[in-house]
Amino acid sequence: MDPPTVYVTRPLPPPGTEPLRAAGLTVLQHEPDSPPSRSELRAGVADADALLCLLTELVDDELLASSRRLRVVANLAVGYDNVDVAAAAHHGVVVTDAPDVLPEATADLAWAAMLAACRHVVPGDRLVRSGRWEGWSPTQLVGWPVHGRTLGIVGLGKIGAAVARRAAGFSMRVLYHSRSHQAGEQLGARWSPLDVLLAESDVVSLHAPLTTSTHHLIDHAALVRMKRSAVLVNTARGPLVDEAALVAALRGGVIGAAALDVYEWEPAVSGGLADLDNVVLLPHLGSATDEARRGMVELACANVVAVLAGRPPLTPVAVPRAAR
Repeated sequence: MDPPTVYVTRPLPPPGTEPLRAAGLTVLQHEPDSPPSRSELRAGVADADALLCLLTELVDDELLASSRRLRVVANLAVGYDNVDVAAAAHHGVVVTDAPDVLPEATADLAWAAMLAACRHVVPGDRLVRSGRWEGWSPTQLVGWPVHGRTLGIVGLGKIGAAVARRAAGFSMRVLYHSRSHQAGEQLGARWSPLDVLLAESDVVSLHAPLTTSTHHLIDHAALVRMKRSAVLVNTARGPLVDEAALVAALRGGVIGAAALDVYEWEPAVSGGLADLDNVVLLPHLGSATDEARRGMVELACANVVAVLAGRPPLTPVAVPRAAR
């Protein structure tokens, strides 16, 4: 009998596909460092026993039905909004993601983005590189303080909690909004209704999952509730923010600045964002440390190996109650 086949949709950082090959699996690799087309994805999973994919791949009922042998989808991400988990359950396919290995890396990046936006780090860098800097000036690139201010965290999962822990070093008051009212007590954070959090926070950092209820959570109405000096940080999912409303708010002085690592139409950036000096734009770097990426790859591979060997997955995604 031929060994099971794993279709991998992108070249992976170390250890790459070696854990799969070491387990005796056959690896079918999409070689370009870009997402496979829909037809390439369909061809890849047609006879595959496992799919190791990224957020860029839509795993829906149509794709699942096109596969003859698929048993597991390992999503190389924390989260799975690109996968129809109910449809996967209907087709007998296990879905896994990669939690726990990237909260600290993503929290670091959220703070880097926050500080860069508050203190005009990117315009300052451009000014020095341009050769037009004429020396220190008391009015030059004056930003907003972080120390002692109020941080609002929307979504207090593992990444949001890691962001909250770092706030203690800046003597910040921390508000949070999440489904659980008790999640932040041991972090010294206080649960708050979203509208109150938006009104009182100097920095609003988004860490909520993308669902139908959180799509465009930050829209025009939310933005106008925020302080005129407030900074919005999004390292979670792009569609949490209505980017057209954000562009208008940044242009009109409704809020002070923003820092984005994810985008509503990723990898496309909404028109007008790149023209603004009061927004930091990053290319989805949240988990981009060697340690976090290695952990993500190792966990995704371990999930594939376990399921194909008939063992329980390490980090299964829960099947929605209605689909059970």
